[in-house]
Amino acid sequence: MYSEQTQIDYRRVERAISYIREHQHDQPSLEEVAAYVHLSPYHFQRLFSRWAGISPKKFLQFLTLRQAREQLEKNLSLSRVADEAGLSGTGRLHDLFISLEGMTPDQYRKSGSGVTIYHGFHFSPFGEYLLAVTSGDHICWLQFVEERDLALEEMKLHWKGSLLVPSRERTGPVASRLFRKETSDPIHLLVRGTPFQLKVWEALLKIPFGEVVSYQVVARHVDNPKGLQAVGGAIGRNPVAYLIPCHRVIKKAGQISDYRWGAHRKYAILGWEAASLSRSESI
Repeated sequence: MYSEQTQIDYRRVERAISYIREHQHDQPSLEEVAAYVHLSPYHFQRLFSRWAGISPKKFLQFLTLRQAREQLEKNLSLSRVADEAGLSGTGRLHDLFISLEGMTPDQYRKSGSGVTIYHGFHFSPFGEYLLAVTSGDHICWLQFVEERDLALEEMKLHWKGSLLVPSRERTGPVASRLFRKETSDPIHLLVRGTPFQLKVWEALLKIPFGEVVSYQVVARHVDNPKGLQAVGGAIGRNPVAYLIPCHRVIKKAGQISDYRWGAHRKYAILGWEAASLSRSESI
């Protein structure tokens, strides 16, 4: 579905987002940003609009501190957020069809012993990622990639008791269903984590597409309102990027940071979701 050109396009978009974040008080023009990524204003506008579906200027409105604070000021519980979101809008249906299962205590102790895992590298709107699935096509690993060897080593360490088999033939059909804004195809996750981590990851699945909540809201939802450090640690160890949407958790003051795969990527994903949702609701 996505090609190596997608990776090249995303890298340029990521650099543009980085530049705008660093110079946001100066309100850089389209010409300035385009020059920074070595494109003409015309070609940069076309590239960005093709990637995000809207203009760079409109996209950046979704990334402002004001926009984030407006959502956080609602101070809703996760159940309220999910209830009020309903099922309308791009991506909400996609989220609805994601289910999470934890390994048995015995499998967890043995680091996934007896589980066969197929893995392969694929491209997404947010760069290259490493995908791993079980023999039953349950997704057990999805991590954005900066360096392939390091990505593989991290996966092997996490699943050190499993039989790991490189196979894009097995991961390809699963990858083709991901990063769609709407799908009715069920997506099943099988994760290895402690009971507390599983509880936090299940809470993240309740945050609707295009919304953000604070760490405090997640902590209250898992009945640990004072355990922000523990909640943050569980979020940081999320084994399935994007599908378990840890990118939708931000600081109470509205800052978008603390993302395992880079703050610029977090900005890109949140802006892409908000832009997608805005387009669907305007139709």
